[in-house]
Amino acid sequence: MRGKIKYSHELCRRMYTFFICYDDRGAPSIAKFARSVGSTVADLEKLRRHKRFDQAFRECEEIRKDYLIDRALDKRFDPSFVKFLLSEADSGDGDSGDFTLHLEVKE
Repeated sequence: MRGKIKYSHELCRRMYTFFICYDDRGAPSIAKFARSVGSTVADLEKLRRHKRFDQAFRECEEIRKDYLIDRALDKRFDPSFVKFLLSEADSGDGDSGDFTLHLEVKE
């Protein structure tokens, strides 16, 4: 059972580290980070009332965008699908972190 997570400066650092050091299949997301700390996206969204956490949250979303773009440029991810994901995030309808993407690269 997941417990409610509490705000701390350490949580911001852990989120940055998670996104910057992400090296798994797919792409980093708020949902994956939430699971890694035993929480939910909804709980993390509530922590955005803290200015420092909100800043970290927004910066991690930018790191995610860069990650997707870099993978599309080196053809590890399908560029058309990355464009779709980024347009969803920019429209405000996507990237709540609850979308999980699993891609398989075939050579």
